[in-house]
Amino acid sequence: MSEQETAAPNTPSEERPYGGTPAGPKRVRTRHFQNAKANGIKITGLTSYDMLSATIFDEAGIDFLLVGDSAGNNVFGYDTTLPVRVDDLIPLTRAVAQAAKRAFVVADMPFGSYETDVQDALHTAVRFMKETGAHAVKLEGGRRSAKQIRRIVDAGIPVMAHIGYTPQSEHQLGGHIIQGRGDSGIENLLADAHAIEDAGAFAVVLEMVPTDAAAQVTEELAIPTIGVGAGPHVDGQLLVWTDWAGFTTGRVPRFVRQYADLKGVLGDAARRYKDDVEQGEYPGPEHSY
Repeated sequence: MSEQETAAPNTPSEERPYGGTPAGPKRVRTRHFQNAKANGIKITGLTSYDMLSATIFDEAGIDFLLVGDSAGNNVFGYDTTLPVRVDDLIPLTRAVAQAAKRAFVVADMPFGSYETDVQDALHTAVRFMKETGAHAVKLEGGRRSAKQIRRIVDAGIPVMAHIGYTPQSEHQLGGHIIQGRGDSGIENLLADAHAIEDAGAFAVVLEMVPTDAAAQVTEELAIPTIGVGAGPHVDGQLLVWTDWAGFTTGRVPRFVRQYADLKGVLGDAARRYKDDVEQGEYPGPEHSY
């Protein structure tokens, strides 16, 4: 999203802090999400778990960075996101928030940190905001999480909701199953979407839902929809960065377009380094004191 397209009338153009060009706001905020939807400007999001990737994505102009519980798969090596703890994500979120100068940073609330009651949910959200510098939190669930969303929002903390396929519920859902199929599926999806909007969420992630269902939700909601395998008729897109960068070692979802082959690049570099050391070519005189 660009400032020229999302700023209010007669608002001076703001500059990117890293480039000095009028291509975006100094800091993306919730109002920019709403303005983008109103003006038909697509929102871009990526996951990030560290300072290095956050800096690169921030300078590339990505609008928001999600410190996702997908770190369970991509950082800690778990098979699912379920083992991830708040204490695992707090240092990762802090690193991303400190690195991002423009991007809006969203902290994922892991399984078990908000389901029991609204006070637990609020406590978790407050920890993320106080201890990391994040700008918002994200939690899964529609109607079942509406009370938690409302309580967190009432405390002044922005909430990004997440419906459709919810990875923390993968055992209940029967695996990686597309949600929102058929009349009843779309009705349930819409009911969840309206519930989280009414509760005060500023945006909602729609994961693994049919294109037509995502389009209907996007049309009915006043808040922006962010697609993860939800087709093109949403207000923005979010991807796990290790998937689209070719860094993932496991299965890559069908909806991911790979923009690089970092696994191949780093593997080749590691092999060349190993060969150079073994053959005595590194370090050479130019790399020695």
